[in-house]
Amino acid sequence: MLKKKNKEIVIGSNNEGKIKEIKDLLPKYYSITCPKEYGLKSPKENGDTFLKNSLIKAKYFSKKTKKICIADDSGIARWGGKKGDFNLAISKVFQKLSKVDKKWKSKNIKARFICALTIYGLKKNPIQSLGIIKGRISKKKIGTKGFGYDPIFIPENKRLTFGQMNQNLKFKNDH
Repeated sequence: MLKKKNKEIVIGSNNEGKIKEIKDLLPKYYSITCPKEYGLKSPKENGDTFLKNSLIKAKYFSKKTKKICIADDSGIARWGGKKGDFNLAISKVFQKLSKVDKKWKSKNIKARFICALTIYGLKKNPIQSLGIIKGRISKKKIGTKGFGYDPIFIPENKRLTFGQMNQNLKFKNDH
């Protein structure tokens, strides 16, 4: 007898941009929900790595909803405060760079996006992956597509920020 495929997935995030992006990457036949739909707030992320924090969230939301959960952790999002204000977070990035080097805008400032992803509840053990993309910081915010730090991150060997790229191009290059 064939097992019935699980068609419901919780995206373990309260970040609307992240929820949309992960949802857009998944096959359309999945029923996608998020913690807000269950009245759930995010658990305390006290892991010492991105992978540990993504596991904390995926396990928490999976156990609370009794569904498969995909959760990620990518680091400095908390710079946006409790409301996840990425304009504030981007301002903080620029402030930190200015404190280190007032002439940073005339240089190529290397950066990398790191994203740890965990799928919990699908198999006995969680499935985890770590993605890294290298690039540089834009001298100013450019583009309105994507979310988070997309308007200031230019992938290696590209001229556009993620904020300028259409979704397909971003997905081909993103972590």
